[in-house]
Amino acid sequence: MELRRLARYDALVLTTLLWFMAKFVRYLFPPLFDPFQAAFGVSNTATGLAFSALMTVYALMQFPSGVIADRRGPVRVIAAGAVVAALGSLALVVPLPLPDLPVPVGPVSAVPGEFLGVVAGMLLIGVGTGAHKTVAVRLLATVHEQRTGRALGVLDTVAAFGGVAAPLAVTYALPDWRGLFLASGLAVAALAVLFVRQTPRHLEGRGAVDASDGGDSGVDSSLLGYLELMKPPRVALFVGVTVAFAFGYNGVVAFLPSYLAADAGAGLGRAVANTIYSVLFVVSLVQLGTGELTDRVGRLPMLFATVAAAVAGAALLLSVRGVAAVGAAVALFGLGCHGFRPVRSAYLMSLLPDDAAGGGLGVVRTVLMTAGAIAPGVTGFLIDTQGYDAAFAALGGSFVVALALLGLIALLSRER
Repeated sequence: MELRRLARYDALVLTTLLWFMAKFVRYLFPPLFDPFQAAFGVSNTATGLAFSALMTVYALMQFPSGVIADRRGPVRVIAAGAVVAALGSLALVVPLPLPDLPVPVGPVSAVPGEFLGVVAGMLLIGVGTGAHKTVAVRLLATVHEQRTGRALGVLDTVAAFGGVAAPLAVTYALPDWRGLFLASGLAVAALAVLFVRQTPRHLEGRGAVDASDGGDSGVDSSLLGYLELMKPPRVALFVGVTVAFAFGYNGVVAFLPSYLAADAGAGLGRAVANTIYSVLFVVSLVQLGTGELTDRVGRLPMLFATVAAAVAGAALLLSVRGVAAVGAAVALFGLGCHGFRPVRSAYLMSLLPDDAAGGGLGVVRTVLMTAGAIAPGVTGFLIDTQGYDAAFAALGGSFVVALALLGLIALLSRER
C-alpha cells in the first residue's frame, strides 16, 4: 500500500531530481573558475563570458521548449534536454580537440583550444537544462492538478540544494573536476531513462496541450502579441525590476566564490569560500515562507522586504571581513534573493490577464534570464579592469535600481 502511494509521486520525484541535477551541474562552474584560469591560462573575463554563454543559451531555450512541448508532449522535451545535458557533462570529461582561438586585443594572444572544448560542453549543458523548467511546471501542474502549488514548491526548493551540493563537491568530494562531470552525466542519463519509463502513465487521457485546449483566449498568441502585454506602466516597470535584480544576482553568483577567496576581495581562502558559497543556497528554504507571507501581508510589501534584504546583503559583502561576518552577509543576501522569487511570480500573475498569464510570464522570464546571462561576462570584465570591489559595487547598484523602480510602482499603485 505504501509503495502504491509513493508511486503516485514518481513523476514529481524524477522531475525534481532532474532539475536538482541541472542546478548542480550549472553551479559546479563558479567554484571552478579559479582552477580553469590556472589550468588553461584564461582570465576572469574569459570564464565570465563562458558562463554568460551557458546562461544565454539556457535563457533562449525557454520559449521554444514550451512550444515544442505543446506539440510533442512534455516527457519527450524534458527527456531530450536531459540527454543533451548528460552529453555536455560527458564532453567535459574528454574535451573536444578544438584549435586555439586568436585574440586580436588584450593581454593574451589566443584562447586555448582545450578551454574552448570546455565551453562547448558548457553550451550543451545550457541547451539541455534550458529545456527543463518551463516544461516541468506545465507537466507537474497537469499531473498534480489539485496540489500544483505544493508540487512546484517541492520542485524549486529541492533543486535549489543543487547549488548547495555543487561547491561542496568541488571542495571536498572529488578533487578531479572531470570526475564530477563524469558522475553527473551518468546520473542524469540514468534519471532520464527512469523518467521516460515512469512518467507517461500519469498523462494518459490528459493530452499534451495547454489547459485552454487551444481555445480563443482573445489575446494575440504571437510573440509580438505577448510583448504588447508589457506596455502598461506598472508591468513595464516591474519587468525593469526583474531585469535589474536578475543582472545583479547572476553577476554575484558567478564570481562570489572567487571574490570570497581572493585577497582583493574577502580573502578567506578557497575551501572556506566554497563552503560559505553553499550557504547562499541553503537559505533558499526561505521561499516557502515568503510565498505564504505574500498571501497575508501583500505582494508589494514583501517585494520591498526581499529586495531591501538583497541590497543590505550586497552592501555588507563589500564592507565586512572575517568568516562569521561574511557568512552572515551571504546568508542575508541569499534570503533576499531567494525570497524574492515566489513574490515576483505572484505579482506578475496579478498584473497579467488570466488568459495570457502563461505566455506573458514566459516572455518576462526569457527577458530577465537573458539579462542575467549577460551579467557574468560584464562582471568578469569589471573584475579584470577595475577590481573586485568595483565590480561588486556595480552589482549592488543593480539591486538599488530594482528597489527604486519598486518605489515608482508603489506610487502608481497608490494613484490607482
